[in-house]
Amino acid sequence: MIELLAPAGNLETLETALYFGADAVYMAGKQYGLRAFADNFTEDGLAQAASMTHARGKKLYITVNSVLWNHDLSGLEVYLRYLSEICVDGVIVTDPAVLQIISRSAIPLSVHMSTQANITNYLSASFWHKCGADRIVLSREVSLAEISEIRKNTPDTLELEAFVHGSMCIAHSGRCLLSSVLTGRSGNRGACAQPCRWEYHLYEKGYEGQYFPVFEDDRGTYIMNSRDLMMIEHIPLLAESGVTSFKIEGRMKSAYYVASVVHAYRRAIDAYESDPQGYYFDKSLKEELVKSASRGFTTGFYFGNPHEKGQDTARTLDPRTYTFTGRIISAPRNGCIEVEQRNKFCIGETLEVLSPNLENVSFVVESICDMEGNRQESAPHPQQPVKINCPYPVQPGDLLRRHDERREVL
Repeated sequence: MIELLAPAGNLETLETALYFGADAVYMAGKQYGLRAFADNFTEDGLAQAASMTHARGKKLYITVNSVLWNHDLSGLEVYLRYLSEICVDGVIVTDPAVLQIISRSAIPLSVHMSTQANITNYLSASFWHKCGADRIVLSREVSLAEISEIRKNTPDTLELEAFVHGSMCIAHSGRCLLSSVLTGRSGNRGACAQPCRWEYHLYEKGYEGQYFPVFEDDRGTYIMNSRDLMMIEHIPLLAESGVTSFKIEGRMKSAYYVASVVHAYRRAIDAYESDPQGYYFDKSLKEELVKSASRGFTTGFYFGNPHEKGQDTARTLDPRTYTFTGRIISAPRNGCIEVEQRNKFCIGETLEVLSPNLENVSFVVESICDMEGNRQESAPHPQQPVKINCPYPVQPGDLLRRHDERREVL
């Protein structure tokens, strides 16, 4: 069985990931994780997340994968014991210190070695397994052929996890000092400012004050800007290589992004597992992923080094732009539903339903009322609950979106 592993930066994205079909979710507490600017979870929030996840028969993994210094070790054992007490299903780690504490103190936690551990060969994978790791999150730089070789030369008791979708880093296994040097915010401590996404100019010594733009075209160039990973067209190859956990990147991403990506991969994986021999790829699933995209796509290193094809140096146009307009908060009654607004929408606009239970349905907004029944021409207020018409049997947790005209990526 393939595990579909989704990110959660807050409670809303956790609920969304579970609702749209993730088998497992990974997140961070307020410390030791590598996404310092996500909302992340307090200890009580982690306990709530564990309870919510397990109630649905799903799994919860917690990131404890930042680079640790001496002062970070104080309190680490207490934190790991707490994670064990709330029954999380695994911790994602980079630093061997976490493994040592878990082993020395006999803390019953499953250990997953992070992609930042930079595991690219079967001897390293076997080494970490002997040290107590139950799963390896493979380096993003390994190919499918290399994954197959790792699988053939490691024990069956060692699970293999790999990223299949999301942002790519210009640095090997995400180990980058660029943000730290330019902004003082360390990516290895979860505070990356993503300077690889910035636009750059050339400066020649001796010509102070003169900066020369690096042009690819009239929009400029972004020489370190990686395309996003997308492997949904290659589910069989990933499974045959030995990967059993398909991981989606994005703990800083929105609930809409998580819903779109989990929904597409859930359908692809289910179709493959129901009939591996007769499986064929549904092209509409790729279209679904484009709807939530802000960059071009690449297959990363799975078929070899992509070189310049892995970079989006011109910040290309979105092929299609959709706006997340609302989350459904009540089931329909007499053709009326309650929606929590997320972006402005108006009477006369066509909204599309994103749901794990409905496919390719849309409707025209004919009426908008506030919760007291007062009619409105639009829903302009952030997170305002409103009532609108809807002819379909939607459910709480379904999302609404609007198809907009093409526009340049911001």
